[in-house]
Amino acid sequence: MNRLLVLFVLALCSSFSYGQGLLDPVSWEVSIQTQENNQFDVVIDAEIEAGWHLYSQKQFGEEYDGPIATEITFNASDSTYKLLGETKEPELKPIFDKVFNMDVVYFEDAATFTQRIEVVNPGIKSVVLEVLYSVCDDEKCLAPESKSFEVALDGGGANVVSAELSERDIAMTNALKVDLKGKEKYEDPEKEKKGLFTIFMLGFLGGLIALLTPCVFPMIPLTVSFFTKSAKDKKNGLANAILYGLFIFLIYVLLSVPFHLLDSLNPEILNNISTNVTLNVIFFIIFIVFAFSFFGFFEITLPQSWSAKMDSKATSIGGFIGIFFMALTLAIVSFSCTGPILGTLLGSSLTTDGGAMQLSMGMGGFGLALALPFALFALFPNMLNSLPKSGGWLNTVKVVLGFIELALAFKFLSNADLVEHWGILKREIFFAIWIICALGLALYLFGFIRFPHDGPRKKPLPKGNVLVGVLSIAFFIYLIPGLTNTKHANLKLLSGFPPPLFYSLYDKGTSAPLGLNAYKDFDEGVAEAKASGKPIMLDFTGWACVNCRKMEEQVWSEPEIFKIINEEFVLISLYVDDRKELPKNEQFNYERPNGGGVKKITTVGDKWATFQTVNFQNNSQPYYVLMDGDFLMLNKAVGYTPKGKEYLAWLQEGLTNFKVTK
Repeated sequence: MNRLLVLFVLALCSSFSYGQGLLDPVSWEVSIQTQENNQFDVVIDAEIEAGWHLYSQKQFGEEYDGPIATEITFNASDSTYKLLGETKEPELKPIFDKVFNMDVVYFEDAATFTQRIEVVNPGIKSVVLEVLYSVCDDEKCLAPESKSFEVALDGGGANVVSAELSERDIAMTNALKVDLKGKEKYEDPEKEKKGLFTIFMLGFLGGLIALLTPCVFPMIPLTVSFFTKSAKDKKNGLANAILYGLFIFLIYVLLSVPFHLLDSLNPEILNNISTNVTLNVIFFIIFIVFAFSFFGFFEITLPQSWSAKMDSKATSIGGFIGIFFMALTLAIVSFSCTGPILGTLLGSSLTTDGGAMQLSMGMGGFGLALALPFALFALFPNMLNSLPKSGGWLNTVKVVLGFIELALAFKFLSNADLVEHWGILKREIFFAIWIICALGLALYLFGFIRFPHDGPRKKPLPKGNVLVGVLSIAFFIYLIPGLTNTKHANLKLLSGFPPPLFYSLYDKGTSAPLGLNAYKDFDEGVAEAKASGKPIMLDFTGWACVNCRKMEEQVWSEPEIFKIINEEFVLISLYVDDRKELPKNEQFNYERPNGGGVKKITTVGDKWATFQTVNFQNNSQPYYVLMDGDFLMLNKAVGYTPKGKEYLAWLQEGLTNFKVTK
C-alpha cells in the first residue's frame, strides 16, 4: 500500500499477513480456436487467486523502474507459422502506483491473452509458447516465473513443456544449496492482522472535534432541553433523545452506501477515482475553499430551503419519523462546519486502499461521536450545567481547522503532481508549504494574525491557544529537517503524507538502499562476513517489489535500525527479478518441487529466486534471513514487517544469538 493521514484520520487501517512457503497464485490454460484461411487464435487464460495482481504486457517506465511486465513468446518462424499483430489483453485503465511513481496496469481474478497466428507450413501440428510473468499482492511480490506450453492445432489440448534434466542441471541446482543449520528451530512467522477498529476510532475523533465547532456545539443544550421538556414524561424524553442520536449515527453511515454500490459494480473504481488527476485537483480546490470558509471569509451552507423543509416535516409529522427529520435537519444545518471534515474523510478513503468499508467505518465513528452527547446529556441533564458557554473559542477552533484543511489540500495536489510528473511539488517544496501553515497557525493562536470573525485580542492569551500554539511551533521545528539533504529528511511520523524520498529536489540515487553497502552476490557477501567476523543479513528483494521499497524507506531508515544494519551486519541483497543474463556456462534447468515443471535459469534474477526456493522453501519478497558465515540461522526468517520496533527487536535478537555462538 501509498497512505493518506488526514485531519482526524491520522493512520490507515490495513491488513498485513505474511505466509511462509512456496506460492503459485496463477494457473494457466492454453487453447486453440480455429479461424478462416489457415488462421488460428491461441487463447491463454490466467486464473488469479484472490488478492494477487498479474501485470500487463506493457513495460512501465525504464527497466527496473516498474513491475515486471508479462511476456508471451512463440516459436514462430518463416517456415512454420507467423504472428498476426500483437498479443491482445483486456483493456484496463492504468492505476498510479506511488512507490513506482508511475501508472501501471494489472489484472485481478482472471485475464485472457489472445494471439492470432497464420500457419505457413500445413505440416505443423502444434505451437509452443512461453509465458514470463510476475505477481504481487498487497504485501509481497513473487520472483518472475516462466512456463512453457505446447498446444495442438487440432484442438487436442495443451501440455506443459518439461525439459529433461541433465546431470549438469542437477549438479548446478545442488551447487546452489548451502549447508543451512538451525532452520528447524524456528517456527514460521505468525500472521499479523489489523481490523477496521482504528479507522472507526479516528472517525470518532473527527466527530468529537466537529462537536466543538460553532455549528454544532450550541445545538447540544438546546436539543436536549427540547426533548426533556416537551416529552410526556422523563422516560419518553430520554427515549426520544436516544432515538435522535441513533438517527444521527445512521444518517452518516448511510452517506457511505453509494460507495459500496460502486465498489460492488467494479472493485477497482475507487482506486481509479483515487488516482484520477482531475479529481485530485478538484479535491485540492475544494479543500482550499473549505480552509478559507473556516477562516471566516464566507460560509459554505446547503440551500436554506432544504433545512426549512426538513424542519417543517420534523414539526408536522412527529413520532419516530419526525425525530428522524430533526436529525436530518441537524446534519444539514451543521454542514458548514461538518462538511469540510466529512470531505476530509471522503478524500482520505478514496485516496487509499481502504475503499467503501473504510469510509463506512469512518462515517460510523463520526456519526457516533456527534450522537453521543444528545443521549448522554438526556440521561444526565445536570451535566448540561458543566458545558462551557459558547463564545470566541468556537471561532478559534474553526480557524485551527482551516489551517489544517489548507495543509491537507496540498496532499491532493501532490497526488496529481506525482501522476503527471509536473515536478511542481517536490518533497522539499511540500514541506516548505506545511512549515508555512504550521507557523501561520502558531502566529494566529498567539494573536499576531486575525481573521474576519475574530473578536478583540485577549490578554492574557487563553490557555488553549498557548497549548496548541506551542504544539504548532514544535511541529514547525519537526518539519524543518524535511528541507535538507540529510538522513534526518525522512520524517517517520509523516510517512505516506509527503511525496516519496526519491521525488526530491536533491539527487537521491544510490547503488544500494539509503546508501548502505550491499553485496549483490551471495558468495562475495559470505566471504566478507567471514573476513570481518560479522553476521549476515540476507535480503531477498526485487527491483519491482513494492513492499521492499516500503521497508527500506520507512523501516530501515529509522536511526537505530539503519545503524545496526550498517555497522553490525554484512548486507547481501539478492534481486530475484534482475533480468541481466547469466553467462552461458551458468545457465541450467531447474525442476520445480511437487511436479511444477522445469524452469529455465537464464538470468541473475532466476538464479537468486531459485536459490531462495531451494534453501528456504519460500518465493515471496521481501524476505529476510539472519545467519553467520557458516550458515547457522540466528533466528526465524521474516517477511514484510512494517513495525519498526518489531523489526529492530528481530535484528537485536539475531545479533545477540550470533554473539552467543562465538
